[in-house]
Amino acid sequence: MNKPSHPGLAVPAVRLPCIRLLSVCLLGALGLAGCGGGDVAKVSLGLFTTKDVVIDARQDPKIPGVTCYISRIEADLSLADPSDMSIACRQTGPITAAEVASIDKSKGGEVVYKESLSILFKNLKVRRIYDAEHQTLLYLSYSTKESSGSHKHALSAVPLYGTQAWLAAPVTH
Repeated sequence: MNKPSHPGLAVPAVRLPCIRLLSVCLLGALGLAGCGGGDVAKVSLGLFTTKDVVIDARQDPKIPGVTCYISRIEADLSLADPSDMSIACRQTGPITAAEVASIDKSKGGEVVYKESLSILFKNLKVRRIYDAEHQTLLYLSYSTKESSGSHKHALSAVPLYGTQAWLAAPVTH
């Protein structure tokens, strides 16, 4: 039997469940690497569950006057988070005509945020779409993988009314 090199400093034995838990945590961290910060809140769904509601704040990279708040379920001991999510986008700063002029105005818009939700190719994406007729920015959040027969999605709108972009826009009536 080996004696510890320092009396009184015993090294506890590592148990197999601890190694499994560590492996799951490391795999989860690798799956979410590079998705960035922005955590606003984390609310536990209860004492006997390993799931939390996470709320992230993400600024539109081309229109920094818009912040989107995305809530989703995070399953701590799972390799894949559920697909359900919610989004609420608000004007949190000035929006200029130059910023609106720089965005993709096609019907499909453009992806402004993407986060991996599993190691099996499921992503949460947020796409900005410009509604020229109503001068409104639409933000669509969706899962790229079907879940329970549906691609989960949510929608939020940020009207340009009252912004510098609204005042500079041509009248289309």
